[in-house]
Amino acid sequence: MTQGQGEQRPPSAHGGGGDWQRDVLRELGGDGHGDGHGDGRPGADTRRGEPTLRLVHPAPARPGTTTEADAGEDAPAPHAAPTHTPHAAPAEPAPRADTAPEPQDPAPRADTAPVPDPGRPAPPAAREPRLPAAPAPESSPTLDPRLLLALGSPLHGDSVPRRTGRALRKLTSSVSQDVAEQTRIARALQQSVTTGRVVAVTSIRGGVGKSTVSALLGRTLNHYRHDPVLTLEADTALGTLPVRMGADAVRWTVTDLAPVLHPSMKLTDVTGYLVPVSDGGWLLPASRGQVGPPLDMTAYRKVTLALRRYFAVTVADCETLPGEVARTAMDTAHARVVVAPTTAEGVGATRQVLDWLARLPHSALATTVVALVSNTPDTLLDDKAAAGHLKESGVTVVTVPYDRHLAGGGPIRTDLLAHATRQAVLRLAAEVMGRAVRVR
Repeated sequence: MTQGQGEQRPPSAHGGGGDWQRDVLRELGGDGHGDGHGDGRPGADTRRGEPTLRLVHPAPARPGTTTEADAGEDAPAPHAAPTHTPHAAPAEPAPRADTAPEPQDPAPRADTAPVPDPGRPAPPAAREPRLPAAPAPESSPTLDPRLLLALGSPLHGDSVPRRTGRALRKLTSSVSQDVAEQTRIARALQQSVTTGRVVAVTSIRGGVGKSTVSALLGRTLNHYRHDPVLTLEADTALGTLPVRMGADAVRWTVTDLAPVLHPSMKLTDVTGYLVPVSDGGWLLPASRGQVGPPLDMTAYRKVTLALRRYFAVTVADCETLPGEVARTAMDTAHARVVVAPTTAEGVGATRQVLDWLARLPHSALATTVVALVSNTPDTLLDDKAAAGHLKESGVTVVTVPYDRHLAGGGPIRTDLLAHATRQAVLRLAAEVMGRAVRVR
């Protein structure tokens, strides 16, 4: 039935003539149809003696919706009459006089409109969800500036008498042997890889030097290799890796980067989310220096798998065992480093971890190296006896001696490392890289 034709209204369910559903809809927003004596405005066809239903205060916007101005054509204007009735094709609503015409939504419209629920207005048409762009996180300093001032000047790993004595011994020692050893280590570190290699670093508890060893490995590999090297932090428990790597501030984390990564991204796109290290390489932290939720295992797997396309080697500073991410990293990495303190209880617990690795379906002992770290100059446990106890499980053990520069904390400067520390780190990196390359 079109406008201008006579309408036969059925008797109202509440008594009296007329279509009561049509009257309620007219009072709530107007129906846009004249019946010979109405003007199309809300309440123009209201009968005398009947109560008038009006929306005095508009309903509050639901979460995820916008104001009327940016709602488009799907949100009706408060004074516009709907131009459709049940079982009739909807017509385009008339634009408001006080606003510019809204852009048309390219989404197709349904051919029919649903029958409105009696007693309440018809709900607005569902809009196509539009995901807003994720805002970039705020940059946070790795250390409070006041702590940087209180840190003071870093110490050299070797004392002055030790450096003097080594210089004198160097005059009488064989140079050819040192050159041959350095050449062998450099070749091991510069081995070519077909795909990106992941090296997982973990320990049995915190505070034993896990992040320090990760930073040393990342810096060493970046110094000797000509392809990109990434040092990734997978421990959100306020780790010290960004500080040890010399980063002044951090912004994007592993959790932030996981939903952003896309196969079409280039290396230059990815590095925009990373922290450049002063002497080369890249850093991806796990937190912005605040206590937060633990790293999700799915996010870790997605990030490490995606970044293998861009970086030849990724050193992952994992959480301590037996954390979920640490176990996942140890299971999926190409090479593993277990950091053990030179204490009786530390060596004993590390031996238990090695026995657990041996019981895995695919034994990981062949690609595992133990870094036996001494954090104090007055160690009670004999390091040779401790290394022999760990070697019984079939792994290679590299002893990292006490270093004054590393013990002082703060950013690591490789030029201030003790000579024995540099040699130990070079050997550790060569052992790890040799095992990572052998895995196909």
